This record gives sequence, C-alpha cells and structure tokens, in this order.
Amino acid sequence: MYINGVRSMANIRTINEIKHIENADTIELAVIDGWQVIIRKGEYKVGDKGIYISIDSWVPTSLAPFLTKPGKYPKVFNGVEGERLRTIKLRGALSQGLLLPLEVLGKCGISYAEMDEDLSEKLGIQKWEKEIPAQLRGTCRGNFPGDVPKTDEERIQNLTRHLQKWVDNELLFEVTEKLDGSSMTCYLDLDWEFHVCSRNIDLKETIGNTFWDTANRLQIGRKMIDSGLIGYALQGELIGEGIQGNPYKLIGHDYRVYKVWDVKGGRYLTPPERIALVEYLGLMSVPVLHEEFKIPPGSTIEDILKVAEGKSVLFNTEREGLVFKDTQSDLSWKAISNKFLLKMGE
Repeated sequence: MYINGVRSMANIRTINEIKHIENADTIELAVIDGWQVIIRKGEYKVGDKGIYISIDSWVPTSLAPFLTKPGKYPKVFNGVEGERLRTIKLRGALSQGLLLPLEVLGKCGISYAEMDEDLSEKLGIQKWEKEIPAQLRGTCRGNFPGDVPKTDEERIQNLTRHLQKWVDNELLFEVTEKLDGSSMTCYLDLDWEFHVCSRNIDLKETIGNTFWDTANRLQIGRKMIDSGLIGYALQGELIGEGIQGNPYKLIGHDYRVYKVWDVKGGRYLTPPERIALVEYLGLMSVPVLHEEFKIPPGSTIEDILKVAEGKSVLFNTEREGLVFKDTQSDLSWKAISNKFLLKMGE
C-alpha cells in the first residue's frame, strides 16, 4: 500500500473476513482487503484491527522472534537481524504477510497510530531487496531525477474498493506482461542532457555498467536528442544475462519500455502514444497481451490474480504477472502471479 506516495510495509488495517482452513485445528485465514494471512484460530474476529505487514518486508527479530525457525539463527539485512516475509502455503492455504495485534504498538513505545499511518520506520521494518549484481550497481552520478516519478504500481490486493468502480465505468485497460528484470530509466532533461538511471539513482557513464552499455548499444540518447524529446523519460525493464537469473534465457541484454513520462506535460503518455513513440525510436515495448481489456462484471480479486498466472511471452517460464494501464489516464496497477511468488519463494 502507498501512503502519501510512499510504499508502506506496515499499517493498521481491518479484518474483513475469517476463512476456515480444511483439516486445520489451530489456524485459520484472516482476509484483509485483497490479502489473506494465516492467524491462530480464535485470535481475531471480523471487524478487528491489527498491524498488517506486507510480503517483501524485512521484519526485525525483536518485533517477531517467532519468524525464525527453531534451532536457526536470524538472518541479517542492512545490519538488522530478522526475517523476510514471503508468500507461503500452509495446509493448502495461501498466506501473504503477517498480522500482529495492536498491543505491539505499546510495546514498541508507539502511543497512537492512525489507520492511514505508515508504521514501517517506527517498527524498524524495511523493504527487502535482492542484492544488486556488480555490473548493475555502477557509479552514482546523483539522485534519481526529481521531476520523473519512480515506477512501482500498486498491487491489486490494496485496491479492492476501486474494483467495482472500474467495472461500473467500463474502463478499458491495456494489459502487459510484467517482466522480471531491473528497472531502467532513460531521460533527456530540460537542458538536453541524457541520463541513464537504475531504480533509485542516476548513473554515471562507466565502461562495463550494463545500464549504460545497453543504452549506448541501442543508441537511445542519440535517438531521443535527434527526435527532440526534451523532457521525456523512457521507463522500462532491463532483462538478460546476470539479471534475476535470466529467466528468459536471453543472450546479452534487452530493454523493454513500459511507460513514457512527459515532464513538461506532467503526465504519462497513454498506451497508444507510448507504443507509437517506442516504435518510432526503433525500440521495443513490454509484451502487450490486450490493447483494450474490460474487467468482466462480478470479477473478484481472486479472479484477477488467476488471470495473472501463465507463461511468459518471451520464454516458457512462469510469468511474474500483469500490469493494467487505463487507456485514457495515468491509472495503472499490477497483479503478481501467486504461482510465480511461490516458485521464487517470495
């Protein structure tokens, strides 16, 4: 969930439903928005509030020591002992995240917290991220450009209250495959200076850096300058050798564009505009599965997550998921395949 534009790993939420788990005497499932979490039977009831901690979180041992398996030592991430929350299956039930009682706030010295407050920092929770390979780290030239948004769509599980509205308004979505790579932004700033950025930093051009090597091989900077694309940022996925295990078995590297930001216009290009520009530049978009997809009436979050499952267009491997972009606005969101998450241990 994003609170004030920042991804929150922990916040207070309400339990919408309690589900029975077949052949399980001591556990059950709490449904929180579009997520479901294994809890101890009888610990909570519908309407109760709790601290929901999302998958991809690094949870300190001091907060939840029970996450470390008996007889094992806690792992360490960014100098903090703890464990990473993954998607798991227990007794055939999918569980994503962790639910802690509100009493934890007092134990952590937090006297009060609002429903829309990000508790990540107060609880010492971090977003877990894979270690970046040496060829991708590069040398920092500066911070990620402040006039270009970072791309990280909200998950559908956090958007349950919007689903029926999209159906009622008959919104049309472009549906693209979410590729398993590394975020790469190519930006021609308002002073005609070309930048290549990873997810978080503006990279200095150095020999051997995969981001810059790929941008130069594809002549992206020259093409943007020649086309007068001042104030435009191409945002896409860098995939191939040495990146996320190269699930698509590529030789070398490829760059697939999924968004284009217009700084002067203060907006993302619509999907048709993006495709036209990317083709004009001689580049490639991420795989487009549907140009105009309408969510069927009666669809649930579970239905959409099922649609997200399937094989990649690029190789016979489980795809990471799907990204849905409104064809007429900046609205976009993602559905990550649970099959993919279980396979990857995420």
